[in-house]
Amino acid sequence: MEINKRTILWIVFAVSLIVLWNDWMVSNGKQSMFSTTPPAAKVAASAPAATPATAAAAAQPGGTAPAAVPGAPVPVKAETVTVTTDVFKADIDTAGGVIRRLELLKYKAEGSPGWFGGCFGLSPACKPTDRATNEVLFEEDPKHTYLARSGLTGVNGLPDNNTVYSVKPGVRTLDGGNQVQVVLEAEQGGVKLTKTFTFKRGDYVIDVRHDVTNVGAAPVTPSVFLQLVHDGNTPEGSSYFNSRYTGPTLYTSTDKYQKLTFEKIEKGTVEHTNKANDGWIAISQHFFVSAFVPPENQPRDIRTAKVGTNLYSIETVMPIGTLPPGASVSSSAKLYSGPQDEKALEGIAPGLELVKDYGWATIIAKPIFLGMNMIHKVLGNWGWTIIAFTILIKLLFFPLSAAGYRSMAKMKTLAPKMQAIRERFKDDPAKMNQATMELYKKEKINPLGGCLPILVQMPVFLALYYVLQASIEFRGAPWIGWITDLSQHDPWCILPVVYAISMFITQKLNPAPADPVQAKMMLFMPLAFSVMFFFFPSGLVLYWVVNNIMSIGQQWVITKKLNPQ
Repeated sequence: MEINKRTILWIVFAVSLIVLWNDWMVSNGKQSMFSTTPPAAKVAASAPAATPATAAAAAQPGGTAPAAVPGAPVPVKAETVTVTTDVFKADIDTAGGVIRRLELLKYKAEGSPGWFGGCFGLSPACKPTDRATNEVLFEEDPKHTYLARSGLTGVNGLPDNNTVYSVKPGVRTLDGGNQVQVVLEAEQGGVKLTKTFTFKRGDYVIDVRHDVTNVGAAPVTPSVFLQLVHDGNTPEGSSYFNSRYTGPTLYTSTDKYQKLTFEKIEKGTVEHTNKANDGWIAISQHFFVSAFVPPENQPRDIRTAKVGTNLYSIETVMPIGTLPPGASVSSSAKLYSGPQDEKALEGIAPGLELVKDYGWATIIAKPIFLGMNMIHKVLGNWGWTIIAFTILIKLLFFPLSAAGYRSMAKMKTLAPKMQAIRERFKDDPAKMNQATMELYKKEKINPLGGCLPILVQMPVFLALYYVLQASIEFRGAPWIGWITDLSQHDPWCILPVVYAISMFITQKLNPAPADPVQAKMMLFMPLAFSVMFFFFPSGLVLYWVVNNIMSIGQQWVITKKLNPQ
């Protein structure tokens, strides 16, 4: 059977789509096509359904509404405290001491281009003016909810999400200092809780400290809860070729990194570790993450639940022991809310860097990113870094590629003889294949010679896709001219068109398929890839364009050496 390089490309293309589709399903909580069992898990977490009438109560840790306490002081009026640092603008609601809005001052919001709207400048979402607003993580509006909560649980009537705190006066901006503190106080149920948020210059970590004092006449046994709440909406900008996972994640030293879905929480089928002595909980999303990191070596429960209509939570609850009257205890934690910067995350908590998820390609993607990062330190531009990386990869694989190019060039010179064989045995396919293979053997040609270099390089191509999809470094990174964000698709579709042209030239350098139907189908291959690349990150398309241009050059040189005329 005659198998040429373009047939192999079709096979590789199909396999690549299957792998990408499988990874998309897994990242969205679907069952992997290559596995009959769900992801490793330990303990099933219950997630009882909540009605609008019980949503507020269910939002409380433990699922109970706070009971009224006779003789309790009249609640103070709620207000919003706004803190501004060099990296954050945060709104803290004294009703519950909740961080209701968190704006990242150094990251601009990205657009959400439509199906073909981004091409040829038809979508304003792809234009630089669309990035006038900053990225917002925590916020609450009718379409989107994302909150960071904390307080006490264990006994009804303790300061919790419904408690209105009083706020101590203080500085709310950095100005010339290095940190800003917001101190909230509440006394309820015989317990005084002082909640302190500390924001530091240049730091995406917010220190959250709970000082608990028993001001009553009887011992109390409260627990501190740290909770992240998020809606279950599909991430904006997510598409077939650009899936964007948003959901709860957690890590413990025993069970490692675990990735959950809102869908399974909704159905009550989510499974995860529910007791640990270390680790963290988080809401991960494309390029960013918010994670509560409790102290190490402190027992805690980990819970997930549906807390309202299309509203879900992940929380950690830490017992702080029994407090006799007059006793006090402090509990400190970190709240990281910012970019998925691998190096920064490694220094905050073990395993936190895993939220930058390369999926199945991690073993290849991590070295690729490390190598590209080293190149970037020299060149200072991620676009030129991709080009330099592509050149290095092509040189690395050149011996394999050269063997394939030589095989294809020899097959092209044998085209007249192969056509004669087809004409002679057109009514006997078995003899036609036999005669073709004898010709290959006589001329010392391996018909699969172009297959190996493609198959060897495919893991690199796919791993680079995940690097570009997951690395915050590429978000908003410009190359030249119209390419202002290598993590987004080409707004003018120039690179996909250049790729189609380069692929067409590559086809002309290879022998034509024997089957006329296949030959006609091959003419549509550049167009098919070009359309697909309309939706891919421009950085990935740039890689493919440079790869094709280098392949054309290498193949042309080898062909000329074998056939000087």
